[in-house]
Amino acid sequence: MDQITPRLTRAAVWTRDGVDIREMEIPELGSGEVLVRVSLATVCGSDLHTVSGRRDAPCPSILGHEAVGRVVAIGSGTNPEVVGECVRPLAVGDRVVWSVTVPCHRCPRCAKGFTAKCVNVRKVGHESALGPWTLSGSYAAHIVLPSGTAISLVPDSLPDAVAAPAACATATVMAALEAAGDLTDKRVLIYGAGMLGVTAAAAATEAGAVVQTVEPNPLRQSQSHQFGADDDDDRLLTDIAIDFSGAPAAVNAALRRLDLGGRLVLAGSVSPCPAVSVDPEDVVRRWLTITGVHNYEPRHLGQAVAFLAATSEKYPWATLVDEPVPLDAMEDVLQPPLSPVVLRSSVAP
Repeated sequence: MDQITPRLTRAAVWTRDGVDIREMEIPELGSGEVLVRVSLATVCGSDLHTVSGRRDAPCPSILGHEAVGRVVAIGSGTNPEVVGECVRPLAVGDRVVWSVTVPCHRCPRCAKGFTAKCVNVRKVGHESALGPWTLSGSYAAHIVLPSGTAISLVPDSLPDAVAAPAACATATVMAALEAAGDLTDKRVLIYGAGMLGVTAAAAATEAGAVVQTVEPNPLRQSQSHQFGADDDDDRLLTDIAIDFSGAPAAVNAALRRLDLGGRLVLAGSVSPCPAVSVDPEDVVRRWLTITGVHNYEPRHLGQAVAFLAATSEKYPWATLVDEPVPLDAMEDVLQPPLSPVVLRSSVAP
């Protein structure tokens, strides 16, 4: 095994009462495991939901699953899985992003291609700091990626603030757009102009769609124009609707707006909410399709990095992420951002 340096690291450990900055031991790497020095981690909405109590999660834990860093050491044995346009053996010094989910690759769900819903799935930033995978989150100077984690190489031309969201927001958008099907010359209506919504607007535009967004916050609605979207004309029907808001009212509205043969992709309904009424006759007579997307597959991570690299100079991706704070100020950014526009908080451990 490659020499691990250093033997200790610092991590922001969430305890429900707050965040403790702790010195933690870096374990010996097993076969196929990777030690990464975290350069920058962004604060995803699910992290805020965990801290606020809206999302159940193990505690104490090191949160953070949207990050970029450099490989420090690689365990001997199994080669880590590298995905994306540049596929070669992983090496110390490589700049990388990594998947949120770590599947077993053995269960029936994995065999069907649904590794993100693996029966034995482990998730970056969602594991107990007292369990066998102690350095599992990105709000730390170092993270250990278990064998089976999908890893994508990141070009040095892509700034940290642009690359980090690839690991969650951008990859999830790639999965949602894949579920939407061919977007060439399609009318696409996106509900919610947060990080996912504006990313989807740009990606759908690049795929040849005519894109409109629906967002109650006027500043976010205006911000989506920078990413290829127009304001919604609610008199018009659409071919594809994608909901990132998770609001039942938005889902109902999206169903009503679908044209004959339309498709609705649900990606924002990730917490309990009131049920939405669906008229089966309406679905049948209008040939509608309703599908859901939760998490993403390894190929989507590679697609996310490639998409950001290809559009890095066309869209203002870096404006979506705030200047990073040091690890000692982690607790300050684990709260809803004050900015009315999309502005992800970040930390440079």
